[in-house]
Amino acid sequence: MEKEALDDLSQVIPSDRMYLDLTERYCYSYDASFGEYLPEIVIQPKNAEEISEVVKLANTHKIPVYPRGSGTSLSGGPLPVKGGMVLDMTLLRDKLIIDRENMLAIVSPGVITANIHIKAEEAGLFYPPDPSSSNVATIGGNLLENSSGPKGLKYGTTKEYVIGLEVVTPTGEIIRTGGKTVKNVTGYDLTRLIVGSEGTLGIVTEAIIRLIPKPQSKHTFVAHFNHLIDSGHAITSILSSGILPSAMELMDNACIRAVESYRPSGLPLQAEAILIIEIDGHPLAIEEEINKCADLCRAEGASYVKIAETEEERQTIWSARKSVSPAITQMGPTKISEDATVPRSQIPAMMERLNQIREKYGLNLVVFGHAGDGNLHPNIITDKRNITEMKKVELAVSEIFEAAIELGGTLSGEHGIGTLKSPYMEMELGITGVNMMKKIKKAWDPNNIMNPGKVFPDKGQTRIVLVT
Repeated sequence: MEKEALDDLSQVIPSDRMYLDLTERYCYSYDASFGEYLPEIVIQPKNAEEISEVVKLANTHKIPVYPRGSGTSLSGGPLPVKGGMVLDMTLLRDKLIIDRENMLAIVSPGVITANIHIKAEEAGLFYPPDPSSSNVATIGGNLLENSSGPKGLKYGTTKEYVIGLEVVTPTGEIIRTGGKTVKNVTGYDLTRLIVGSEGTLGIVTEAIIRLIPKPQSKHTFVAHFNHLIDSGHAITSILSSGILPSAMELMDNACIRAVESYRPSGLPLQAEAILIIEIDGHPLAIEEEINKCADLCRAEGASYVKIAETEEERQTIWSARKSVSPAITQMGPTKISEDATVPRSQIPAMMERLNQIREKYGLNLVVFGHAGDGNLHPNIITDKRNITEMKKVELAVSEIFEAAIELGGTLSGEHGIGTLKSPYMEMELGITGVNMMKKIKKAWDPNNIMNPGKVFPDKGQTRIVLVT
């Protein structure tokens, strides 16, 4: 970084919150996805005013700016692909206010998402978005990626709960969007535009999020299937019956075996799939609904169904699903995690396509995810040092995305586009659709300094490149 730019930054940020040493910068060069990119400098701001001044200087010196939370992104969201500076937002964590009367939370972006869940429940309220990384992920990262989790089926994604923001724009202004009112149709909905924008349109420095009453009760059951396709039909059968579970989670055979090897608990190694289904609401209503769901699973070929009778049994059922991510990381040194999503009616067809891709390329392809909303997570376990296999992975990932789009789906349900899916944007949105987004980006960020290299493909790039 040029000395003049560094001198200017030092007038805004003290030296103990600026990192230039290689070893300090290296831990910001990767996230939970694929690839490593070293930033030139890492800055830890403490408030919106500091961020505003830093962003203005970044425009003056044409320095790329990469906002970052806990680095749990699975699509390369915070990676500094063009060098520049990383803004570590984790020190902005001083505000977590629960407004019980208005059923709102006012939060700083560095607050851990799980802490919002805890504080909301203490007030008898509920914040539904619950990504698997919620114990370590920051709410700011969740907002900008529009993260979701198992409860998205019934309660929707993060964007349904964000009603107000404080944002530092790509040119350094501090603006507020939305507010504390549930209804707000004053002008363009900038709040919705920023949520899910992956840090390309600004940096969130405060958020107002909507809370809802905590469900009175919940029931959970697990169903085993000897045929993967039967589990897909069970999902569509339940959803078409008029019952809306709060969560429907799928684990395929490879996933079952990985979890059982990682943490043995008696999972059925012969089963091709496991479904975990949870119903919440009024105690009398969910008693009837959980039994009906169990019957529908049996009718679609479930070989085993178990309804949890105690909280301990419920936690035991969920422990298998929560062990998936750490379990599959034990299967190989490199994990390529995707989240192509299809309409609910196409879940069986997508499962079949994933099986075909697995067999075609002979890859270790593990499938799990939020099956009730069509948000499947195909994970390929490989070794990036194996160039031949990585070429197969590239082709397989391309076919996964092609399958999702052909079935009426989308590239991402909750992980975001980042760097890994940008080559396929035109496949889903068309050239005109992508160009409209580029026009918005250009208007907001004329110098292209805010998280550049994300969402939009490089010129002529048509597919993912994992090896060169």
